[in-house]
Amino acid sequence: MPRNPVVVIALAVVMAGALSAAPARAQWSLSANDGKAVLNVGFLSQTQIEVLRAAGSHADAQNVFVRRARLVLGGRIDARTSFFIDTDVPNLGKGQATGAKVPNTMVLQDFVLTQTVCPDFKVDAGLLMVPVSHNAQQSVATALAVDYGPYTFLQSDATDSRVNRDAGIAGRAYLAKRHAELRAGLYQGDRGRTSTAPFRTTLRAVWYPFEADTGFLYSGPAFGKRRIVALGGSYDAQKRYYAWDADAYADWPVGKDCVTLQADLMRCDGRTTFAALPRQDVLLVEAGWFVRRARLAPFVQYAARDYEDPLRADETRLQCGLAFWGNGHRNDVKLAVGKLTKDGASDGAQYVAQWQVFAF
Repeated sequence: MPRNPVVVIALAVVMAGALSAAPARAQWSLSANDGKAVLNVGFLSQTQIEVLRAAGSHADAQNVFVRRARLVLGGRIDARTSFFIDTDVPNLGKGQATGAKVPNTMVLQDFVLTQTVCPDFKVDAGLLMVPVSHNAQQSVATALAVDYGPYTFLQSDATDSRVNRDAGIAGRAYLAKRHAELRAGLYQGDRGRTSTAPFRTTLRAVWYPFEADTGFLYSGPAFGKRRIVALGGSYDAQKRYYAWDADAYADWPVGKDCVTLQADLMRCDGRTTFAALPRQDVLLVEAGWFVRRARLAPFVQYAARDYEDPLRADETRLQCGLAFWGNGHRNDVKLAVGKLTKDGASDGAQYVAQWQVFAF
């Protein structure tokens, strides 16, 4: 077990105090003289303290670093054309295996142009999140747990994507009075040795029995303000590689409180196209309960990676935590403890505290 999780807990308390004292305010906007063009400016900051012992390791990695530092821009060009752009400096200052810290290197994280053909059909183009699952299409700024599932983006390296972002164009249609959602996309994927590989294609369908979640990125916990149940499935393919996913998501008020549930089951197989991505099944389950009066939400996240090849070591990760939503997603603190297991190795552990400030 890591030797000093008390440090993480103590600093989390300090973060919570700062959060309560200075909640973030509304977004900043600029409008053109004609009022048709609007520019919104914001940022996302996630400061993180972590003590981590990987499965099979006997050493504790201790870090105080900036998990995400993003400049966020968005708005509209006219009544039918909107855009979203953000940069990131991920894991700023985090220690690496070499002993050096992650440098201050800014990257383009997202670039999305959206054309509204009609209220129920939109076309997105740019550097897009690929909708391989519900969790993969969710904004990390509205995550229930400390981060995405640990295996949510496992096909990113094979498809030459960056944290599930790939250059492409995709359409979104909302049917049956917005009870149904269909997404279809064409992406670069891995271009092959001579850049002649076929494109990567992705399909996604969702059924909303109640209220629809119609943003390009799916929203997270709404603190009892929405009633969303989403039953979805995705299929991702390039040449012989494929991945399918079935998922369910619910964010539902219970009295004055709110419950959030998510389950994603994915199968990936790189086959002869991506030999480094062996056939495997991945499970993600999340659950949280928001107590409105206290602004607290205990949560649990469980993820498992099961290889078809018995010679490969299967993995599981369990994270239990408590979120203090001082000002919703605009200003929150999360404290979590995790257990990491891997077949044939000693168990690992994680203690983490994260302070998020989000203005957009």
